[in-house]
This record gives sequence, C-alpha cells and structure tokens, in this order.
Amino acid sequence: MQNNHLDSEPSLEFQGQVAIITLRRPGKLNRLSTGDLQSLQSHCLTVSQDKSIRVVLLTADTTGQKRSIFCAGYDVGGFENSNHDPRMFEKTVNCLADLPQIVVVVVNGSVYGGATDLVLACDLRIGLREAEFRMPACALGLHYYPSGLQRYVQVLGLDGAKQAFLTATALSFERLRELGAFMSLHSVEDITKAGMELSRKVAELAPLALQTTKTSLSEISRGAQNTEVLVARETKCLASADFAEGRKAFTEKRQPRFTGN
Repeated sequence: MQNNHLDSEPSLEFQGQVAIITLRRPGKLNRLSTGDLQSLQSHCLTVSQDKSIRVVLLTADTTGQKRSIFCAGYDVGGFENSNHDPRMFEKTVNCLADLPQIVVVVVNGSVYGGATDLVLACDLRIGLREAEFRMPACALGLHYYPSGLQRYVQVLGLDGAKQAFLTATALSFERLRELGAFMSLHSVEDITKAGMELSRKVAELAPLALQTTKTSLSEISRGAQNTEVLVARETKCLASADFAEGRKAFTEKRQPRFTGN
C-alpha cells in the first residue's frame, strides 16, 4: 500500500474488488491541503461509479515518520486563503461516508483534527495499538460542522463525543476501542495485512445485501428510517439472485459467487 512518492496527493489503486485510497504526505504528517481534499472527492466519485468495487480501503503512508501519524488534519494555512471554502472538508468527509461500498479504514498512526471525522465516516475501523486521537476544535475556538458532530455522537456516544470535544485532550485508541469505534488494534508490523484481510473478507459477501444494509443502518442511526423502505430493501434481497446463490452455496458447502444482482 506504499510507494516512493513521499509528498503527493492521495493515490487510488485497485486490488481485485478492493479500491485502496492512500494519503501520501508522510513528511508533512499527512496533513490535507485543499488539493488533497479535491483529490479525495475525485477518487470517491470514481469508486462510486465502479460497480466492480465492493470495498474501499483508506490508509496512509507513514514512511520515515518518527512516530506514526495517519493524518494531522487539515492544513490550517488553507483558512487564510480568500478562496477557501469553509465547507470543503465537510463535503469531502461526506463523500467518503456516502460511498455505496463498504469503507474500511486502516488507521496506522495517530489522528488529529478533522481527520478524526474522516476516520469516523468509515464503516469498519482497525487501529494502531499505541496511537491516539485528538479533536482540538474548542482549543482553536472552532464550533465543529453539523455532520461531524452527528458522526461523533453516533460512533462514540454522547459521553464519548463530549470527552473528545469538551476536553480537547487525546484519547488513546484503546479507549476508542472500549467505546466501540475500533474493531481491533494491531502492531505496526501486522496492521496492513489485517486491513487487507478484513477488506477481502467483506468483499466476499453479497454486494446488494451489503449496500442496502449499510444504507438502512445509517438511516436508523440518524433516526431517519422509513419502515416501508426497509421492508422494500428486504424484499429485493429475498428475490435476488445473490440470495439464491447464497442458499445454494450453503447447501453445497462451497464459497458463494455473488454478482450483486
């Protein structure tokens, strides 16, 4: 998941049914410039239109860092630009959150500022055991944007969100795992492999069921669900070729071959 480009915009590559987006500025602690945000939005658009992709894996290049930093947030110099779009970061995170595919994030270093919301916008998270997570908005005089606050509460719960925002102190990944934000924690030697194994495992599941279930769970978490719509999705999956294939594969004791239909 790494290459020799130590200071470049986020990259997009494909390994089978998994699309890998990698932050590529390790020498700058993977801080995100406006150009990086635009690149991430472009990658999300590309992936969203590719029906062959079932999982998106987000990670970061930490080559040469003394202490692994997944992302140090937005490059605050961008706020001084007269053309700065105050909603650019929020739009980028929402692009990631709105992907139809399942998004796995391999948080292979500490994460700060707006990048914490980038992590929370992903569906499944694994982290580096010794890393930390800090949201300094109140220390900078900033009220965070609405969708980010909502994600914090959804993922960490109200008390966890208050601890992160109202103290502006770092939370260990161990604490975040206790709050349910991380599936598992790993050593620096094992985390990349664990991320690919998880991504490939998810990619083997039925795409239609994955995508509709992801959408329904997100709606339920926001209190925006419609029972008739949920039942319609259930009915669609029950009538799908994937469900028929899943039942047949179970009976024949083999790996199913899902097509997303």
